[in-house]
Amino acid sequence: MADPLFDVQPARLVAEQVPGDNAAAMSVGELSQKLKRIVEGEFGHVRLRGEISGYKRVASGHAYLALKDDSAVIDGVIWKGQAAGLAFRPQDGVEVIVTGRLTTYPGRSKYQIVIERMELAGAGALMALLEKLKAELAAEGLFAPERKRPLPFLPRRIGVVTSPTGAVIRDILHRLEDRCPTHVLVWPVKVQGDGAAAEVAAAVRGFDALPAALRPDLVIVARGGGSIEDLWAFNEEIVVRAVAACTIPIISAVGHETDTTLCDYAADLRAPTPTAAAEMAVPVLADLRLTIAGHAQRAERCARRHVERARERLTALARLLPPRDRLLGPQRQRLDDAGMRLDRGLERRVARDRSQLDRAGGALRPAALQRRVDSARQRLIDVGRLLDSVNPDTILDRGYARVTARDGATLTSAAAARAAGNLTLHFKDRETVDAKVERSAKPAYPAAKPDQPTLL
Repeated sequence: MADPLFDVQPARLVAEQVPGDNAAAMSVGELSQKLKRIVEGEFGHVRLRGEISGYKRVASGHAYLALKDDSAVIDGVIWKGQAAGLAFRPQDGVEVIVTGRLTTYPGRSKYQIVIERMELAGAGALMALLEKLKAELAAEGLFAPERKRPLPFLPRRIGVVTSPTGAVIRDILHRLEDRCPTHVLVWPVKVQGDGAAAEVAAAVRGFDALPAALRPDLVIVARGGGSIEDLWAFNEEIVVRAVAACTIPIISAVGHETDTTLCDYAADLRAPTPTAAAEMAVPVLADLRLTIAGHAQRAERCARRHVERARERLTALARLLPPRDRLLGPQRQRLDDAGMRLDRGLERRVARDRSQLDRAGGALRPAALQRRVDSARQRLIDVGRLLDSVNPDTILDRGYARVTARDGATLTSAAAARAAGNLTLHFKDRETVDAKVERSAKPAYPAAKPDQPTLL
């Protein structure tokens, strides 16, 4: 018999039916979808104010962040298209106002806001963001004074980065026309709203990349006045870096006198207004002409004074010089002496030449001349006799003949005659006879032996 203390009734395998609990069970996915529809329907358009935390932009182009205040946190997402069109770059710690719709993310059982628009929450937040970016860029040396370049005194070509339809470009052109007409190149850009910063940066880089024939000597980045939100494009990092990297001197003329942007710090010179930028860019042509005329007058006066002082010094030096007659007297006397010596020298020279002429004339008298002619004739006769004695044709009168080859060369030996073959014989009467030597002819006399005399 079982112990009643340990008598346990078996558990029921089927739960007892509870009154009123006859609804079908809902799946988790169905509940998530129902919550999603309820949340999106109830909060299809909301504006939230909070501080950005954990902002990051992923490779797909979407951005994720959290908005928080003192008591709560909500996740947020910005799709690629909206993230690219933001007027500023979100940063952690910046207070913003976002516009979007609430939705749920079933995969994590949480709700989030899909942000369609984001703006800074007041001037304080904007200034905080501005100061933070300014400190970062200043730490890189982009605002250093040693980076500033002097402006050209009289630029031949000025580039202007601004809106082509606003009053700014008209003010700049009119001011330049009034002061000093200059060639102006306008690069039209948006100066406010989505994409404005990218267009301004691209324009600055574009001017810097132009060929030398088109490249401006000076660039003006200009925009009219507006709120800090309106001018925010000129605070963007992309614009600041483009201005700092440009090799052309740049004047920043963004807003009015009290407006300051980071573009002003990166530029070589800040102008309080676009009109003032035009005044800084070029001198007043009328003033320049007056200045040049003044310099010309000063140069003329200086030259005149220099001439007058030189004349005074010359007059003073002239007083120190002795009289002209005293200076030139010795020279005049020496000249007179030289003239007299020249006359005497000419007379002596004429007399000497006349004497030589008389002597030469005496040598040309008839008797002396005849003697000289007879002497020359006798010398000529003697020379003729000498020539007759050495003439080879003189002996032809005694029965001899002169033998030559056909080319006229005189032959003096039998061997030469045999070698020539054809001979010419010259006689007394100046006539010639051609002859031919027989090759078999023997010498008329036997050749003498070296050691025996020849008998004739």
